[in-house]
Amino acid sequence: MDDLRNKYIDLIATASDEATLEDVRLSALGKKGEVALKMRELGKMSPEERKTAGPALNALKDEINSALAAKKEALADAALDARLAGEWLDVTLPGRPRPQGSIHPVSQVIEEVTAIFADMGFSVAEGPQIDTDWYNFDALNIPGHHPARAEMDTFYMHRDEGDNRPPHVLRTHTSPVQIRHMEKHGAPCRIIAPGRVYRADYDQTHTPMFHQVEGLAIDRDISMANLKWVLEEFFAAFFEVDGIKTRFRASHFPFTEPSAEVDIQCSWEDGQLRIGEGDGWLEVLGSGMVHPKVLSAAGVDPAEWQGFAFGMGIDRIAMLKYGIPDLRAFFDSDLRWLRHYGFASLDVPTLHGGLSR
Repeated sequence: MDDLRNKYIDLIATASDEATLEDVRLSALGKKGEVALKMRELGKMSPEERKTAGPALNALKDEINSALAAKKEALADAALDARLAGEWLDVTLPGRPRPQGSIHPVSQVIEEVTAIFADMGFSVAEGPQIDTDWYNFDALNIPGHHPARAEMDTFYMHRDEGDNRPPHVLRTHTSPVQIRHMEKHGAPCRIIAPGRVYRADYDQTHTPMFHQVEGLAIDRDISMANLKWVLEEFFAAFFEVDGIKTRFRASHFPFTEPSAEVDIQCSWEDGQLRIGEGDGWLEVLGSGMVHPKVLSAAGVDPAEWQGFAFGMGIDRIAMLKYGIPDLRAFFDSDLRWLRHYGFASLDVPTLHGGLSR
């Protein structure tokens, strides 16, 4: 029995891994192990022999089990030590900076525009991006033969044969929001309507989907003078240039009468556009007094109320302010471009704190 004990104690001590240790356990204590076979021989012994051999075998079994448990724990500790040595990390090293997202220039400019007009008493109105051609064209005094209504310029929604419902379009401007707002709230009102619009065009300065902001102010005594003041205040705040000059040129839009294109003062120096200086002019938006037929379509009496409206491209003014050369880059989802032109997520534009970086 001493030989059996010495044999297995030595095998346990030299086991290099848990698999080898399990083999030793089975050889000693398994159903067909040497200690188990010795236990079976107790039945063939006399009572006096069993009194001596029984306790000795039980003691041997307990000793081997204890040695196995101690060796197993030692192997586990050794494996942990090896893992800790291999996966060592200096916790005093500086942490890795987390990748930071950024605000898209279009989102930033929408916030800037909203902050400026909110300071002048304008609220934000929204409307559906898919609208009927009545809201998109007819209610805005755009006649049926107008080129903007052609399928080469406007995205019309599919209609099944025999479907007599009014045609639906992806809105070509945010002007339908004016009609919906006046229908619901009446006059007076003072709103801006920023949002996505869609037209069938694609080049360096046009994309099939882009962003516009529409402005509308309706009251009893509003005039072009109010329109001029509002736009000049907006340009000065947005481009952060005091005393920026504007020029109103007579134009024609179906939904305003009289209508005017608005230019802002600029210059080109060394290939760079500078807003608010020089003797050049740059067209930035269209505007005018709301046509009486548009007021009537929205349920507002044109004999009692009048007002102005204007519309400008958000992407376009973002390009002008932040020197972005190609409109298509706004929609490429290029992280390098976003890191260059993007804005920190906590840079909320305010008039007192500053609109931009």
